[in-house]
Amino acid sequence: MDGCIFCQIRDRKLPAKLVYEDELAVAFEDLNPQAPTHILVIPRKHIATLNDLKPEDETLVGHLLTVGKAIATERGIAQSGWRAVLNCNSDAGQTVFHLHLHVLGGRKMHWPPG
Repeated sequence: MDGCIFCQIRDRKLPAKLVYEDELAVAFEDLNPQAPTHILVIPRKHIATLNDLKPEDETLVGHLLTVGKAIATERGIAQSGWRAVLNCNSDAGQTVFHLHLHVLGGRKMHWPPG
C-alpha cells in the first residue's frame, strides 16, 4: 500500500535491520525498542488493523505468532519469558496501520502494561 512505512520496509524501499523473512512474513528490529529484544513481525499482505482481518487471514496470524516464537527462541528469551503484543487502533497504541506483532523480551515485564 502506498505510503505505508511497513510496506516500504517489506519492499526494501526503506532500510531496516531484518531478522527474518519468508513468503508470508518479514521481521525486523524496532527503531524505538521498549525492551532489550523488540522485534516487529509483519505480514507481507497489507492488513491495516486486527479489525480488518478476514476469515482467510486466520492461518496468516497464526504464522506471525509462530515466527515470533522462533525469534524468541533464537534470541534466548523463550524460556525466561517474552511478550507478544498486537495493538489495534490509536487508543491501543497502534501508530503504524499495518498489522504487526511486537516480540518483546530480555527484561522483566510488568502488568498491567499501560
